[in-house]
Amino acid sequence: MSGPVETSHAYVSVIVPAYNAARTIAECLDSILAVRYPSENFELIVVDNASTDQTGAILRSYDQKIKTFQELKRGPAAARNKGLQNASGKIIAFTDADCVVEKDWLQNLIVPLEDSSIGAVGGRILSKQPRNPIEKFGEEIHDHSKAIEIYRPPYVITMNWASRLPLLKELNFFDEDLLRCEDVDLSYRIFQNGFRFSFRPDAIVYHRNENNYLGLSHEGFLHGYYSIPVLKRHESFLKQFGHRRWNNRTYVDIAHNLVDSITGKERDHSLCSFVFNSAKKIGKLFGSIRFAHVDL
Repeated sequence: MSGPVETSHAYVSVIVPAYNAARTIAECLDSILAVRYPSENFELIVVDNASTDQTGAILRSYDQKIKTFQELKRGPAAARNKGLQNASGKIIAFTDADCVVEKDWLQNLIVPLEDSSIGAVGGRILSKQPRNPIEKFGEEIHDHSKAIEIYRPPYVITMNWASRLPLLKELNFFDEDLLRCEDVDLSYRIFQNGFRFSFRPDAIVYHRNENNYLGLSHEGFLHGYYSIPVLKRHESFLKQFGHRRWNNRTYVDIAHNLVDSITGKERDHSLCSFVFNSAKKIGKLFGSIRFAHVDL
């Protein structure tokens, strides 16, 4: 397996998948190009995932500053894999086209990779300001501290991720059959190969979270729906940690959230939790039907 790297002068490939990202991509790229990291020591790769808006035209305006590739196969897994196949750095950093990174993001994110036992690093994911209570709740959905340090098994989110390229190659990159949750799948494979994950709270990105209940419900549904192929694929592994595909305790928590959203002090938070988690349960139900006979 891949060994440690000296991160102080490492050459890093930052990969950003983009699909119909005309509203956000310029701000994202500008923030990455402004990081406090030697410009000669990193490259910025953007993969246009068959966008139909002005994303391509915007990317062409950055021709002298970034490397752009096209990927016609839909899905962030295919887009990130295209970037990985064309990356020059020994270290890979991922973020998304609707994110903005802090100036010290990159140099803080890659430091743990000096330890050969670390397979992936995740930084803090915060809501882009200004934010309403729904956008604030999105920080719980993307809470890397919990995902890496509390949840078992842990996982890393590609919105703010760093790994060594040789390790990703050894594991055959992302699974392009997965349209979502491909980062959870790859995390589980890294973890099962004996590596640990590291959380870096000082490596910060700001994400445009959903700002209304309809969007939050849709996000919850997609999380539940596309989690099913990953849960099926890693079922025996997850059982080692006491996981069950259906957890009755979750229904109790959803009911409590509904009551608290009507009568409790934290009404905004409780309502957000109710909307997201109930939609996630519905998504799991539909996903279980859709993927019931899919050979994984």
